[in-house]
Amino acid sequence: MENIIVFAAPGADREFALGVAEKLDIELTEKITEASRDLLLLQIAPDGVSLRQGNLVMQGDFSKLSLRVTPGKIGQEMLFKAAKIKNFENTPLAVDATAGMGEDSFILAAAGARVKLFEKDPIIALLLSDALRRGKNDPKIAAVISRMEFAEGDSLEYMRETDEKPDIIYLDPMFPARSKSGLIKKKFQLLGQLEPPATDGEEMLRAAMNLRPKKIIVKRPAKGENLGNYKPHYSLKGKAIRYDCFVFA
Repeated sequence: MENIIVFAAPGADREFALGVAEKLDIELTEKITEASRDLLLLQIAPDGVSLRQGNLVMQGDFSKLSLRVTPGKIGQEMLFKAAKIKNFENTPLAVDATAGMGEDSFILAAAGARVKLFEKDPIIALLLSDALRRGKNDPKIAAVISRMEFAEGDSLEYMRETDEKPDIIYLDPMFPARSKSGLIKKKFQLLGQLEPPATDGEEMLRAAMNLRPKKIIVKRPAKGENLGNYKPHYSLKGKAIRYDCFVFA
């Protein structure tokens, strides 16, 4: 990874920062120089881990989602409507096969599911793990976070080898980059430099179908093609995105 360095900010746990740098096999620095200002900085600081470049900053913060999952608000979430978790007899197991920063997993967990999150990019996985660690200390969301189990790795391997029977499998392959950069959220400008749009989405959908969960939910651009040209049983559509739902008996 030539375009990124680990930056141990003042007061950071240097041993942790050193461990991160060694795991990722990238340079560790404790001082920002002119030469490093245009690089991606994986910053280790007392307030957590963040990804930075110039004025762009990305740091997971589940506390900011707390208002979205209050009893009066969560019912308005499209993913909540797509999952229909209240229709399950027991606490369902949901697998988020493409967790990213875990925001959709948080919605599923707040709706009542037990969620397994998979993320294979090691830097995104570190940001997600750090956000979950800090979320456990927030009493407003600690109960939701307790239902989220994170595993760094490839969900394809899990889906092909697991003996578990997930009730819901959620897929969110990253969308192809838009031509107008102003339409891309800041965090995706940073994420896109780490993890390109998924090319194995169709393969993941086939693996999910082989497990025959009660439901598969696939997040797509509102006007995008079906993933792998598999026609969903039904879709929920918003202005920018839609959720394609596959239902199994």
